[in-house]
Amino acid sequence: MSRSPSSPPATAVTTAYAERLSLPWWAWLAGLALGGFFAVELWMGAEGVRGWLPFVVLPPAAVAALWWLGRIRVAVADGELRVDDARLPVRFVADAVPLDAAGRREVLGVGADPLAFVVQRPWIAGAVQVVLDDPADPTPFWVVSTRDPVRLAAALLAARCPGHHEAGQRQHDAAS
Repeated sequence: MSRSPSSPPATAVTTAYAERLSLPWWAWLAGLALGGFFAVELWMGAEGVRGWLPFVVLPPAAVAALWWLGRIRVAVADGELRVDDARLPVRFVADAVPLDAAGRREVLGVGADPLAFVVQRPWIAGAVQVVLDDPADPTPFWVVSTRDPVRLAAALLAARCPGHHEAGQRQHDAAS
């Protein structure tokens, strides 16, 4: 059976790490309560359109806003770090440093580099600082929120030099 010229060849996607930076349950609860509160405030016993329109518009708008806040995806796949729409080929990664809440606060604090690429979600404590080695790019590093900074950093370093990581893993397995 021959493949038609219009169909693209199948490509294998290798994903080493994937995560969605979704909101915690309590943020959904607070956001929906706030949307309902605003609807009641606009209603205030009115009749007609003003009586039902806030309840039709504001709670769904709150749901849409909450979904939008938790839409960011972080992945290491096919030789690149993907953070929402941003792509970073792993060949430009010099190092990946896992950060806890205090480390993230230090990196993003008063002395933060204004050229850094930052995707930070305050409800997620951990992050990874990805140090870049690209002379053509003025961005010194990326800081990306993640729930599992150690795993993301390991996936980045493994994707950067897959043969080196596999050899190290075999040595680690042999020693155990």
